[in-house]
Amino acid sequence: MNNYGYVRVSTREQNEERQLLALRALPVPRQNIFMDKQSGKDFERPQYCQLVRKLKKDDVLYIKSIDRLGRNYAEILDQWRILTRDKGVDIVVIDMPLLDTRRGKDLMGAFLSDIVLQVLSFVAENERMSIRQRQAEGIEAAKARGIRFGRPPRPLPENFYAVCRAWRNKELTLKQAAMACRMPPGTFYSKANPRKIAK
Repeated sequence: MNNYGYVRVSTREQNEERQLLALRALPVPRQNIFMDKQSGKDFERPQYCQLVRKLKKDDVLYIKSIDRLGRNYAEILDQWRILTRDKGVDIVVIDMPLLDTRRGKDLMGAFLSDIVLQVLSFVAENERMSIRQRQAEGIEAAKARGIRFGRPPRPLPENFYAVCRAWRNKELTLKQAAMACRMPPGTFYSKANPRKIAK
């Protein structure tokens, strides 16, 4: 039986120290702590995948909280079942003593653990969806106030309208006109659309 720990932060700027301190207070060897610095939207994370390959029957996996495992409700449940039922691994969620599969190996213990897991997974996913909705609403509100996102459009070159007229009069090919304005042909074509040309 080996003890393992898993740590996840969503971005490289976030601090993982709180999770590491919790794991170091437990009998988890440092070399058995795996850490990813990326979103928990799915389980395609290099360190997590490496950890799962190492886990064997009767090993114990410690995580600080359920949302460190992931944020997708259905996928958290799938992973939990793969680890506990298929691989025979025990999982201990440090912040939630009810989610400790070493206890209550009977049917009632497994049932209670499943209920708590489903509720917590739902809450984690709901929070993720709320964050995305708040971000979308914030962007829409900013756009309504006239705030523009992305790079500002580059000004048209001084010779643009003269080149446009020459192109429309078939004095220049599209490629020649685009080169004269130092633009890709597709960009020149879209900007030279007669409906957009004021001059």
